[in-house]
Amino acid sequence: MVSHITTAAQPGVTLAAIPKSSTFTSKLPPDPAVETPTISHNVPRDALKASRMVREAMYTYVCPESAKEPELLSVSPKAMADIGLQASEAQTEDFRSLVAGNKIFWSEEEGGIYPWAQCYGDVWTNANPYIKISGSWAGQLGDGRAISLCELTNPSTNHRYELQLKGAGRTPYSRFADGKAVLRSSIREYVVSEALNALGIPTTRALALTLLPHSRVLRERTEPGAIVARFAESWLRIGSFDIFHSRNDRDMIRKLATFVAEDVFPGWESLPSAVRLSDDDAAASSASGDPVDSPSRGVQSSVIQGEPGLEENRFTRLYREIVRRNAKTVAAWQAYGFMNGVLNTDNTSIFGLSLDYGPFAFMDNFDPTYTPNHDDHFLRYSYKNQPSVIWWNLVRLGESLGELIGAADKVDDETFIAKGVTEEIGKELVERAEKIINRVGDEYKIVFLNEYKRLMGRRLGLLTSKDSDFEVLFSELLDTMQQLELDFNHFFRKLSELGLEEIETDEQRLAVSRIFFHSEGVGGIGNTEESAAQRIAAWLASWHSRVAEDWKDANDHERQKSMKAVNPKFLPRSWILDELIERVERKGEREVLDRVMNMALDPFRDEWGGDKEEEERFCGDVPRFKRAMMCSCSS
Repeated sequence: MVSHITTAAQPGVTLAAIPKSSTFTSKLPPDPAVETPTISHNVPRDALKASRMVREAMYTYVCPESAKEPELLSVSPKAMADIGLQASEAQTEDFRSLVAGNKIFWSEEEGGIYPWAQCYGDVWTNANPYIKISGSWAGQLGDGRAISLCELTNPSTNHRYELQLKGAGRTPYSRFADGKAVLRSSIREYVVSEALNALGIPTTRALALTLLPHSRVLRERTEPGAIVARFAESWLRIGSFDIFHSRNDRDMIRKLATFVAEDVFPGWESLPSAVRLSDDDAAASSASGDPVDSPSRGVQSSVIQGEPGLEENRFTRLYREIVRRNAKTVAAWQAYGFMNGVLNTDNTSIFGLSLDYGPFAFMDNFDPTYTPNHDDHFLRYSYKNQPSVIWWNLVRLGESLGELIGAADKVDDETFIAKGVTEEIGKELVERAEKIINRVGDEYKIVFLNEYKRLMGRRLGLLTSKDSDFEVLFSELLDTMQQLELDFNHFFRKLSELGLEEIETDEQRLAVSRIFFHSEGVGGIGNTEESAAQRIAAWLASWHSRVAEDWKDANDHERQKSMKAVNPKFLPRSWILDELIERVERKGEREVLDRVMNMALDPFRDEWGGDKEEEERFCGDVPRFKRAMMCSCSS
């Protein structure tokens, strides 16, 4: 079934006309065992896809397995528009074949673009409440169930995306697995990657969802198989560097870093400038009362300038760009209560995208220790740990780039390129790299905190930023939510709908406070409805004063409108996704998938023109025994 999501006529081109490329495979080295598409295409499929170590290569040419009678369940109209395709292309047989893995842009006679699977590694954190964070090398991983088809460039925006199929069969990186994806996990990724994009959170995207009715996949149970056609500016991750660092392959690290700067980012000149603010300047900017959307609030802050011996070369600037992107993304996760669930280095994007959706979730009741991963017994990927774990992963990237970073202005010397770190320069180079990584860590904190404050300020309706906001508004609100077991995102939406005239007096604030309670009342040990209302009312008094200060004599309707534009009414929470999976997989419903996607693509609306009762239920109170759900990595 093709998606019936209603959308306005979209510009774009046909699948045949959209510009296609394979920059990744043309500029990076292939698997030596199958150096060309022709060799790959003529190697017996079982032999090509047998698990093995792949060295001195970024990828292996490999074709998706053919799918028998695939059923196209849904297509994201927003993804179609953003990638540059006409909406009507979703109705064509070519498109259906492409997203099911039955069409590629290559033939032995004419050549073209042959699909590939990427090689990468993984370092995962060992962390529990009693020891410091450390790591374990998981070895070679790679695209075990993902195959990239080509790169597509939107002719209107000139943005290039790598189109990939998840669940299209075995690759040399599948290890002992089958290379398949189940419908359950595919529905979750399809909906939520598009939902994050609608919230403005950097993410990989989902184009289409295809059911494989003849594919039965064994996970916790035997389940139907599916394919998600997804796309991203880049699928490179920190693990892409880890694999070569573990093998001491310095030549590949340099090639890959150069590719990232020149072909993933817009070029070396696009990276953070070497002329920036000092630490004191950045701190002053943060406290200056600048508008919450102002780009001056630490965006160009430097924590390297001014220290002798730490001159930046271009690879340091590349490292800083990757760090800054990830700092902003994890800040957005924290501001909207999103948890990835697994944050190993292979799930941390070089481009700063939310990547590889497994046991993720949006926050229900605010609980900083919550993790959606039922295997995460030490809570290492919990909500409160996400910023520190992402930085830990970025330090691993710094280690991979350490030789290039530490070489400073000697990085292009012929002797250094040929021989690397010699005993003569070794100690100085290592010390310089360590200092730079530590100082970039300070920059990570500044960028993270400024972005978090900016987003939280917008969610609370603030127009300016003050030092006192963090303690008086942000921290006190989160402490109140945690103690009273209040719903994180519902609080902001209900606050958006509240007029300032409704909370001008103590009596009004006490009465209004109860709108933030769950349907069964207030939670938390030792709380009563009266004590809870008093605590919320006290916070509302501080918020009322602060918002009135910012908006002054402006129409309060404009403030409400501004807040509703950043505080979603709908989020695809775990309980909704579970119901969606049940109805699509077990009951054979199809239209409900499009209705939920329609809500996810425009989450700030009051209504979506579908089943009104269903919409209000999905936007309403989370059922008491379905809060803070957990799931497995195969979910």
